[in-house]
This record gives sequence, structure tokens and C-alpha cells, in this order.
Amino acid sequence: MTKPKMFEKPSGVRDYLPEMVQKLRYMEQQTLHCMSRWGYAQLITPTMEFYDTVGTASSTSDHKLFKLLNQRGTTMVLRSDLTAPIARVVSSLLVDEPLPIRLSYHANVFRSMEEEAGREAEFYQTGAELIGDSSAEADAEVIALSIACLQSIGVEAFQVAIGHHSFLHALFEHLLPGDVEVQQYLKQCLLQRDVVGYREHIQTLSIEAERIEKLETVLRLRGKRDVIEQARQLVPTEPAAHSALHHLEQLWSVLESYGVDSHLMLDLTMVGDFTYYTGTIFEGYAADLGSPVMSGGRYDNLLQQFGRPAPATGFAIKTTRMLDMIELQAENENVPILVQYDDNHRSEAIAEATRLRNEGACVITRRIVREEQLAEVDQQNLEALHWNGRRLKRVLTFADCIVS
Repeated sequence: MTKPKMFEKPSGVRDYLPEMVQKLRYMEQQTLHCMSRWGYAQLITPTMEFYDTVGTASSTSDHKLFKLLNQRGTTMVLRSDLTAPIARVVSSLLVDEPLPIRLSYHANVFRSMEEEAGREAEFYQTGAELIGDSSAEADAEVIALSIACLQSIGVEAFQVAIGHHSFLHALFEHLLPGDVEVQQYLKQCLLQRDVVGYREHIQTLSIEAERIEKLETVLRLRGKRDVIEQARQLVPTEPAAHSALHHLEQLWSVLESYGVDSHLMLDLTMVGDFTYYTGTIFEGYAADLGSPVMSGGRYDNLLQQFGRPAPATGFAIKTTRMLDMIELQAENENVPILVQYDDNHRSEAIAEATRLRNEGACVITRRIVREEQLAEVDQQNLEALHWNGRRLKRVLTFADCIVS
């Protein structure tokens, strides 16, 4: 194995320079504050978990988990999501807490990706979980909360697509009874948005033309509330599909009450890529970004793996993906004040710097050793103050030659 070069990093990880960290922390603070106002309390779980508990319960494929052995030879994993660790905590440390429970988080997660795919192996998520409520009201709450969180960090042009895990499963079983392999292939095509592959495959099936036409119609089940009625016509006698559609109808009504329906669309072609999803699933897409910036859904069976059966729903904002699209407003930037001084005025300069910091300002101090150093900072043009590559809010000088 070739020894890595001194400045190389493992594939899929990155360094966050100060500007990126400032954006990351801003998004974290804004979203967690938003969640707090909705009654969600922040939780922190370990970076490392047991493979046999959280690892196997997570939604991540086994080959994408980062595994390691502890000193006893027990297999551990770096957390690949926060939902499974939170399910563990709710079933153990919070077992006596009455349901429903509302929890929020911000953390880095780890998933081993193919190097050529250019995907990140370590990234940050901010999310919320509502545990103990199976109603459409609960699904609507987390979707409305996810929209509020996106708006809190300045994302305005976005759309949230809503589907239902059970609808597609029931529809495919109705049209392709017992043919699990074909059903799975078609779901994979929909997951990958491979419309061409989907259409080509259904044309090869040895089934009635009417069924092929209905399978083709599935691709058009995207839009507003009227999509629900179109979907009902495809499966007029399938109870599971009708139950899913009824839930979506209730959900849409509640979301209208939240006043967020302008950001919504129904997408009944949506396939959740997490194995534990059982009901409503949703994804948020921002303008100019092809991949989702937020995703979530209902997972009513996960907590029973930890001994406390309870329905649950939640979402995660893919914070890292939005770093390049977030522009901090001037009032949110941590622009420093420069306090510079000579030896005769050190005490009063540092006292002033301390006072400003106590008021919440960012302050850099600088000792002047020669009078000509004052020329390094543009004292006249206050709109273009810079020093040492950094923009400045203002300059305070404590020196015998100049005091400002």
C-alpha cells in the first residue's frame, strides 16, 4: 500500500475552512432554535455505536457502514444516521418519558461511498424526530417544521415532494401479484429516477395491456391534491393502497392549515431509500440543486427493535449540501473590530477590547511596534477596511501618534 502524502485526506472527507464553519454554525443555530420553538429538545448521541444494536437497526446498507473493532474485539460502527441512535435512547434512557416525545439533533454522520461517485463519506445533518404519534397531524407537523427550518436559514425557492411507502408497494402487488423481483426492479428504477429503464422494462412483461397501461400511468402521479383521485382509479379494490391515499388526503388538509401548500407537491412515484420507512415519505428540493437538501418519513416499526414499540416520524436537513448556496447577511457575519495600540496604551486598549467582547463584538488586538505600521490599515475609507486579509467593521487605535 502506498503511503499517503503529507497533506492527503481520505476519500470522501473534507476540511471546513473558517468561512464554511461560520455558515455551518449559522445553519445549526437557526434550525435548532426553530425546532426549539416548536417544542423539540436537542439530544446528542455518541459518534460510535455497537454494530449489533444501532448498526443493524440503521437504514444504511451494511457495506456502507464504517466498522471498527474495540479492544475486546467487539464490532463497532460510526453512526450512519441519527434515527436509530435516538430510537435506542427513547427505548432506554427515556423509557419512562410519556409519549409523544419531540427531539432534535445536529451531528456528523458517516457512510462509505464509492470513490468515483464523488459523494461525501462524512457530512452533517440537522433533524427532528416526533415519536409516539401515528396520525396525519404528526406527519404534517414534521413537514411544516422542516419547511420552517429551511426558511429560517434563508432558503426560499424550494419544493417538498410527498409520497407514501405503502402505496407503491400495494399498487405493484395489485398489478404484479407475487412477482417480487419485477416489483423490486421497478422500484429501483423509480428510486434512481430512471424513467427510460422503467418504461422499457414494463414493455417486456408478459401481462395484459391494461396492466402495462396502469404501470405507465404511475409515472404521471405527480402534482397537487388531485393526484390522489387519479391514483384511486388505478387500484379501485386495493384496501392498503386506499388507506395510504386516505392518509395523504388527511395530511394535505392539515398542511393547508399550516399555510405551506405552495411549497408542496405529491409524488406517488417516490420510493424511500431507507428500509425502515413504513408510511409517509418526503424530500425537499432547493432551486439549482439536483439532489435533496432534506428528507424524512414515517418509521413505525423501528422502535420495537429496541423493545419499546411506538410509531414515529421525522426528517433530516442535509446541512453540508447547502453550504455553497447559503449567503450570510451582513448582520450575521462575524466581522471583527481591530483594536491596535502601542506599548504606552496597552492597558486602556485591552480594557476597551474586553468591554467590546463582553457586549458581543468580535475583536482582534494588535500591538504597533513602529509608527509606519499604521499605514497597513486604511484609516480613511471605512467602507473598505481590511487588515491581514480580513474585512474589518472598524479600527480603534490607542497610540501616541494617533488615537481614534
